[in-house]
Amino acid sequence: MGALALRVAGGYKTYHHGTREFAVLRDLDLEVRDGEVLALLGPSGCGKSTLLRVIARLEPLQAGSITINGGTGHRAERVGIAFQRPNLYPWLTVAENVGLGLRFAANAAARPDRPVEALLGEFGLAPIADAYPDELSGGQAQRVSLARTVVTRPRVLLLDEPFAALDPRTRATLTAWLLEVQRKRRLTVVMVTHDVSEALAVGDRVALMSAAPGSIGDVWEVAAAVRHDRESPSARALRSEIVSRYATDAGGASSIHSTHEPPKREKP
Repeated sequence: MGALALRVAGGYKTYHHGTREFAVLRDLDLEVRDGEVLALLGPSGCGKSTLLRVIARLEPLQAGSITINGGTGHRAERVGIAFQRPNLYPWLTVAENVGLGLRFAANAAARPDRPVEALLGEFGLAPIADAYPDELSGGQAQRVSLARTVVTRPRVLLLDEPFAALDPRTRATLTAWLLEVQRKRRLTVVMVTHDVSEALAVGDRVALMSAAPGSIGDVWEVAAAVRHDRESPSARALRSEIVSRYATDAGGASSIHSTHEPPKREKP
């Protein structure tokens, strides 16, 4: 994980409200290593979701640069993004929703060796391939959403609190499942979360954004032993340090969550 997969340098982003201009991101510098999972924390409104959207080229920066896998062209970068809401098309089946992205010319390179059927099997969705979104559980719908993102073979996967709306057991199970997918596919992942314990469970590193206008403050390395046992003394100490810094630097004590239930390994 030595090479950089993603770099944001001097990111500056504003929004307009009437005649007023508000800075959402300012002087934001972020580096993400190839093949790592970076968990991104920060108070509500600090610009975490906006950061993911500008990395995915869904919104522009007013200043600064974004480099992904050494490239700046959309085709070379291959970024996928999944949101908190699955946003599945209700008139399409699971299989049709997963394969939707392959209809676009920009994703033609993903077609030959990644058939939808194989991905449905890999993601445990084959038994419900012909089901419609209103027949799915929340966990199933998020699996479909992630499969739809992964089918285009992104090199960088951006996740905006994809499991926040799920019950704790399903959320923990899908978090563990996501890590298996990430390791198998050697994906670089940036995952937004408000939950410090979830950040420690998934992240090779944890980054903290300041209150708006957002910038990257502290970044912590997370040892494998901490991810394996989140109740160890070292894990508790790191969690405590992050929560403390969260409250003082980010001004976001009221938006902190810190659960203690480790991810389950069974499939939902």
